[in-house]
Amino acid sequence: MEHNHTNLGVYHPLDSVEEVEEFYQAIRRERLTHKLSPNRPYCYWTIETYDKSNGIRGGGGLGVLAADMRRVAEQLQVPFVLVTPFYPWESHQKMQNMEQIDYHEARDYKDYGFNFVDTVTIKTADSTVALDVVEKQLGSSRFLCITEPNFGELYSGESGSDHRLYQEVSLGFGGYQALKLVGLRPAVIQLNEVATFFAAVARLDELVSSGMDFYEAVVYTRKHTLYTNHTLVQAAEATFHYNQFIKYVFPNIKSVAVKRWLSDKFTDGTIRLSTPTVEIAELRSGVSKLHARVANYHDINGTKIKFKSVTNGVHMRTWVLPEIMQFYRDHGVLDRFDLPTTRNFEESVDAITAAQIRELKSIGRKRLNSILEHRTDQYGNQIHIPEDAFLFDFKRRFVDYKRPTLPFNDPERLAKILQDHNAHYILAGRVHMGDSNMFGKLMNTLHLIDQHPALKERVHYLPDYDEELGLGLSLGANSSINTPIVGLEACGTSWMKDVANMGLLISTHDGGVADRAADNYLTIEGKNEAQETENLYKQMEFAANVWNNDSDLEYWIHKELKAYLDVCSGSRMMRDYLNYLF
Repeated sequence: MEHNHTNLGVYHPLDSVEEVEEFYQAIRRERLTHKLSPNRPYCYWTIETYDKSNGIRGGGGLGVLAADMRRVAEQLQVPFVLVTPFYPWESHQKMQNMEQIDYHEARDYKDYGFNFVDTVTIKTADSTVALDVVEKQLGSSRFLCITEPNFGELYSGESGSDHRLYQEVSLGFGGYQALKLVGLRPAVIQLNEVATFFAAVARLDELVSSGMDFYEAVVYTRKHTLYTNHTLVQAAEATFHYNQFIKYVFPNIKSVAVKRWLSDKFTDGTIRLSTPTVEIAELRSGVSKLHARVANYHDINGTKIKFKSVTNGVHMRTWVLPEIMQFYRDHGVLDRFDLPTTRNFEESVDAITAAQIRELKSIGRKRLNSILEHRTDQYGNQIHIPEDAFLFDFKRRFVDYKRPTLPFNDPERLAKILQDHNAHYILAGRVHMGDSNMFGKLMNTLHLIDQHPALKERVHYLPDYDEELGLGLSLGANSSINTPIVGLEACGTSWMKDVANMGLLISTHDGGVADRAADNYLTIEGKNEAQETENLYKQMEFAANVWNNDSDLEYWIHKELKAYLDVCSGSRMMRDYLNYLF
């Protein structure tokens, strides 16, 4: 079977040992290679990865970030293992008669270059389940996946269901066995969200079962475990019952002491996994400065947990137009590590002209239209965005707090903006399975668009959102819309791709955007949603006018790049994690 594996970006690892050592010296840890090695790698656990070229499709930002972490590790030659499921089924959407239809496609790891290693087993109260271990080596990094035919798709089953717990137990206990199977010992375990908690339990259980004193094993596990929380809206965290643990969890734990420790974390017969996760991980990080300050988690005694901020980043060479990346290097904006140059960075940014910005974005528009050639809108029609048209986009997971429907609060006002400025609006994203509220809002918005001639002409909903479409929109849109309710977005990374690709950002002051002052982009402000909506429309009009004025365009693009290019850099993110861990 042949697949069209999308090449999201062409990049190469660092060219020599000297370059690798220079990177380590740049983060003030000259002997990191003595702490991380191919046999003792950085082990990154995630329930979700979004890497289409490697056959694993995630559901949103957590998965995209996981793929970017691995790409950055490969580029910088950091010994790195990404432990994740390979889901045998993948969900897709299409539009039919103005209604969204979900369908599923099978995935075979062999079609994507993965090699079968062996099987490991996990236990339930009444059976033993065999899990295939498959791997794929990519430079210094490696995918290490567990899979089996009945594993299902990402987030299949209701939150808190037996099947969801089975998936998490398989990833934790099965993934830890997979590490041992290939002869690896983790230098550090990073737990991304609480769904990966059982990896730390598996490590603790191994230490105690091998003869280490329980309390020493807890201390050791804590010191080598980082818990990263990625969302302030805990849709991903379920409540499980003690009987579910009897069936799926406890059969995989050998140590009586570990079982007792875990049992003590239940309250009234239920458990939220964040409670034991923050206890088993001494290192805890939030994914933006604001997120780390406001994350409201407590240990079992009710004490609030402190989080270190390590703001997310993106793999620049994947998500930024290659011509823009080359421009940044040639003009002294970014160095070989995709970090802002230490000398003359601001002067180099200020030298970028409006003509150069428009020329590079014109190339990006052509790339977008080439991607749109095999996409269809809500009517099943292929669309093409004219080169001289201004393009707004919203490309984020469809959840209530991100407010994808906010621009449609006043359809007449939106239509006038689009008509007056020869503008189009692309709406792209995915509704979580089972989110009937958000699905209903999406359908209502599409019917609203259908009933308004101007919106029907200029607003395009593109179903089956994925990495390729996200990339194309970052390259080809003039301005991106980011409208989370302030205080609910942990970080977000779509806006980073837009800024790095020289787009105008219109956003509320939330998530990673709030790492810098609000005057560095086109800010949406207001005491209520009505005021925010009015402010959004004013900023949309302002952005379209800015694009036609050389001095204004240079001012705002320069301002964004100087404020956020380091925030956007995945190399900066990796540097920050390594400094925190070691």
